[in-house]
Amino acid sequence: MASRKAASTASNLLKMMVPAGQASPSSAVGPALGQRGIKAMDFCKQFNERTSKIEPGTPLPVHLTIGPNRTFTFAVKTPPTAFLLKRAAGVEKGSSTAGHASVGQLSLKHVYAIAELKQKDPNMAHLSLKSICGAVIGSARSMGIQVVN
Repeated sequence: MASRKAASTASNLLKMMVPAGQASPSSAVGPALGQRGIKAMDFCKQFNERTSKIEPGTPLPVHLTIGPNRTFTFAVKTPPTAFLLKRAAGVEKGSSTAGHASVGQLSLKHVYAIAELKQKDPNMAHLSLKSICGAVIGSARSMGIQVVN
């Protein structure tokens, strides 16, 4: 019986990637919310209002929790590390051969700034800035972006 309850609470969590300030019921957001009985327009208004100060089009992970009476709450996370790395390095996409071909360079200052931003996420708050920097450097390496002093 406990496993059934855990499964039902997991289905009440919806994870989406939504561009900042550009949520609309006609995009992928509408059908995803409509299936769960949520008015897409309500979510879009709240999301666009909450993300109005972020650069439009920035992809943001959203964790939407749906209540039993079709109410919802949502948390907006920081942009994905890969997006931040590509923007900081000025490249459109990472290397297809990780570690072999370099597509761009970043300074440690950029890595530190990205790590500070990522530390604001609740799931990263318990990690030290040094360990987050290490993870960011690892992501950069796997994308073919060199980190220089």
